[in-house]
Order: sequence, then C-alpha cells, then structure tokens
Amino acid sequence: MHHFAARLHAAIQNKKNPALVGLDPRFAQLPAEFRVPGRYSAGDPAARTASAYEEFSCRVIDVVAPLVPAVKPQAAFFEECGPAGCLALQRVMQYARRAGLIVICDAKRGDIGTTAEAYARGYLAGAEAAAAPWAADALTVNPYLGRDTLEPFVRTAVERGAGLYVLVRTSNPGAASFQGAADDSRPLYRNVAAVVEELALATCENHPFGIVGAVVGATYPQELAELRAALPHAPLLVPGYGSQGAAAADVAPAFTSDGYGALVNSSRGVIFAWERPEYAARFAASQWEQAVEAAARDMIADLARLTPAGKLVESPPGAALRP
Repeated sequence: MHHFAARLHAAIQNKKNPALVGLDPRFAQLPAEFRVPGRYSAGDPAARTASAYEEFSCRVIDVVAPLVPAVKPQAAFFEECGPAGCLALQRVMQYARRAGLIVICDAKRGDIGTTAEAYARGYLAGAEAAAAPWAADALTVNPYLGRDTLEPFVRTAVERGAGLYVLVRTSNPGAASFQGAADDSRPLYRNVAAVVEELALATCENHPFGIVGAVVGATYPQELAELRAALPHAPLLVPGYGSQGAAAADVAPAFTSDGYGALVNSSRGVIFAWERPEYAARFAASQWEQAVEAAARDMIADLARLTPAGKLVESPPGAALRP
C-alpha cells in the first residue's frame, strides 16, 4: 500500500480512532527521572537534554503505539538542542515507524524551487521509512510564499507515498492577523484552502482523500466546519484539542459522517498528563507512563462519544480503503 491517504485511513481503522499524540518534549516538564544529574553521559548540556528527549519520547511511543494510529514529533524542541537534538529527532521518528505508527513531522517547512525540493526529499520518506533521513510519513508545510512552493513537496510526496499538511487556519489566538481578511474580501485562509483542495483532488487516485491535507485548528469550530465543507478531498490535522482549550464537540465538524477525514492532536495533555490534577490524584509522579496511557484512552473515548469518530469502532475491516 503506497498512497498516503490509504495508509493513514488503514491505520485509523486498525486502531478504531483518529487520535494523534504530539511529541513536544520540554525539559522542565519531563518526569524527574530524566532530569537526574549524571543520567546521561553526553558532554554538553544540550546533548544531555537531547538524550533525555529521545528516551522520554520513545517511552511515550511504547505506551501509545498500541492505542493510536499516529504521532507528531515537533521538530523545534529537538532542534533547540543543536546537532544532538537533530539526531535524537531522527531516531525518535525511526523508532515510531518501527512501532507501526504513522509519523507526521511538525516542522512547518516552506521555500521555493530546489530549496523546497531539498526539504521534501530530506523529510518525506512516505511508504518506505528508509527513503529519507527523517523517515516521516508526512510533513507540515507553510504555504506563505505561494502555490509554487507547495509543488516540489507534492511531487516528492506522490513519488514516495507521503503526505503533506498545509497550514490553513491555525489554532493560535493571533492567527487571524494574517490568515483573516483586512476588509470584506475572502480571507487568506480560504484562498489557501482552495489551493489545497485542488492539490488534494489531483492526488486522490482511487481514494476518497488526496495526499495533501490541511492544518485547521479546533479553537475555531465554526471555521473548522466551513473548511471541512470547502476541503472535501483533504485530510485534516486538527490541533487545539485539550490544553489549548478546544473540546471534543469542537472538533466534531472535522470528520466526515463515517468518522474519517481528520486526525485530532493532543500533545501536552497526553505526554505530560501526570501534571494534570485529574491524573495526579490517581498516579504518583513515578507512574507517569500509566498517566500517559490513561490520558490517551480518555481522549479516544472522548472523541468516540462526542464526534463521528465513534463510528470507527463499528466499521468493518477495509472500510477505510473504499473510494
């Protein structure tokens, strides 16, 4: 199976849920065991932090791999650690691939011409993990420089069976300052969405969705519903659930009626669950992995209860592959 949407939907159908766990390690929030002086032998502080991020992320993967279809490493936290962090990110992504997860690298790359092509060929491994150094199934992409900056990413994604998630309407509070409209004209995010839908439709092959998707925040549920209708062939990546304030009911419009069409991301709310009062009352700090598992299961149940994703539990094998 080569086509990204087919692989993604098969993974969602296999796990019976659309939950996406973001791997956003922050040193101050890591469990105490990762912050013990002398735990890591690397010589400089950045390299030691990178080692902590790698071990922590891989242990989170061990917990969530049986539960969810995909993870989303955030490149910035690893890159902050310099070269050692980049190597740690690479190993984490490869580890997640070996665990059978769809891996979306959240690096928000975007540039023109051969530079965009270099980003694409470096990150997008697609169906074969060894096809690119970073081993990503999919990559987040910034479209600000224009449509031509997306085309090298699309070509490589088609060639390798990879996917793209283009920033369309992001979940941060200040998004409207650029993504909205300064007057009564159509907002910028709708112009971007129109291009994404064209590219998605052109890459569907025999599948309901193309390989070009959109990042649309759950913190704007009315616009999420609007964009689901405007992007019928684009898979959605939906941030904002949980720690950013959106509830399961807010993400419901992201899905098609059969429960497909979107991945819903939670990062801090899952990977640092033991800090949340509802889990701190049940789990000791040393039981952080049990808290991560509980938070992931609660997210899955929440989405099943309050969104069309609940229908995935009843969907027959192979349902995700039907055109």
